[in-house]
Amino acid sequence: MHLHILGICGTFMGGVAAIAKQAGYRVTGCDAKVYPPMSEQLSALGIELLEGYGADQLRLAPDLWVVGNVVTRGNQLMEAILDRGDRYVSGPQWLAEHALIGKWVLAVAGTHGKTSVSSMLAWILASTGRAPGFLIGGLAPDLGVSARLGTSEYFVIEADEYDTAFFDKRSKFVHYRPKTAILNNLEFDHADIFGDIADIERQFHHLVRIISSSGRIIVNGRDPALKRVLGHGCWTQTEEFGVAGGWETGEPDREGTVEIAWQGRAVGRLRWTLAGEYNRLNALAAVAAARHAGVEPQAALEALAGFSGVRRRLELKGTARGVGVYDDFAHHPTAIRETIAALRERIKGSRERDGAGRILAVFEPRSNTLKKGVMAEALPASFARADRVYIYSAGIAWDAAALFAQLGVGARCEAKLDALVAAIAAEARDGDRILVMSNGSFDGIHQKLLAALGRN
Repeated sequence: MHLHILGICGTFMGGVAAIAKQAGYRVTGCDAKVYPPMSEQLSALGIELLEGYGADQLRLAPDLWVVGNVVTRGNQLMEAILDRGDRYVSGPQWLAEHALIGKWVLAVAGTHGKTSVSSMLAWILASTGRAPGFLIGGLAPDLGVSARLGTSEYFVIEADEYDTAFFDKRSKFVHYRPKTAILNNLEFDHADIFGDIADIERQFHHLVRIISSSGRIIVNGRDPALKRVLGHGCWTQTEEFGVAGGWETGEPDREGTVEIAWQGRAVGRLRWTLAGEYNRLNALAAVAAARHAGVEPQAALEALAGFSGVRRRLELKGTARGVGVYDDFAHHPTAIRETIAALRERIKGSRERDGAGRILAVFEPRSNTLKKGVMAEALPASFARADRVYIYSAGIAWDAAALFAQLGVGARCEAKLDALVAAIAAEARDGDRILVMSNGSFDGIHQKLLAALGRN
């Protein structure tokens, strides 16, 4: 059977393509820009990629068109498919009907941390011999790829609340029918499709409604929005993390290790290289979900000791002139605050050695939500623990300079990337950490910073 995938270079749709190929389908695909790293991953699988959405692709005559949510009405190829009356389906629906049937699905939902927790959970299951399938919206180097069909009953999926397709406005995650679900957190985001947080809570409750009574929901006990979601009705056993009486951690010791407890009883220690309270909460969720799938907590913690993280999550891109340049996907006020706190924790013990230890935070408001200025008022407080703040203000609809004047810590706004790079490189000194935060490529700013630092 031949599938042709529209929007194939997106992380999710590229994962669908990889899984379909591994399942024996003939797979081709197209995108407006065929770009790495997904293009490289797909080419390595022998998947033919076409540039653009030309109607001439009808000549391929696939058995089924699989449509990503990047595709809208007016798309030339999609209009031709509709005119000809061909069969088409969304990526989430295809995955549910052809890869998830009969599987023990472990779904990770939440505004933040989906990629990290999914990667941790897949790594735990793989490390303990369970050979899971998975589809994750990022790349954990330990797993090697972002998607795999797997050879067991277990399948881990990053369960996104974004809409499914132009013809299916439900959240993607309602298609997955998980047996184990992690509800990691819930805040307002995606202002392009949700009117308010109540809209998002409604979608999360749609997910809760389809989890069986023999399943399990692992829920962040600190999150008031999730409490409201479950308050609308829950028919499944729940376990809380992050609160007393549920899954909880102690304070990290000087080596960064922490004790993990379940219902007040210690079950082991977490020893790993990741930093930050939000990562420790992510680990609790992954350990709890793995336990539902039969992995003892001690074995899960031993697996996490070998977990090196996820790309674009406090990822060190390089060092020049004694200055480390980090990349992080943070694009929401809460994620920004927690990422800065994690980096601050990581460098806390090195201040005396490096003589500086400053954090120079660099942010691109790139999502539709932030470009419109939704949540902009919350941004200054999110950067409070940074020593310097730099905002790339090109293309945003609000006055970043006026807003960040509230900070009082030397925020600088630049609409030209070269000027931004020059200002950061001129300020940075030995021992500083430059933390770049964006949910896009940021026009390769990381290498430009490293090059500029090398010249100074």
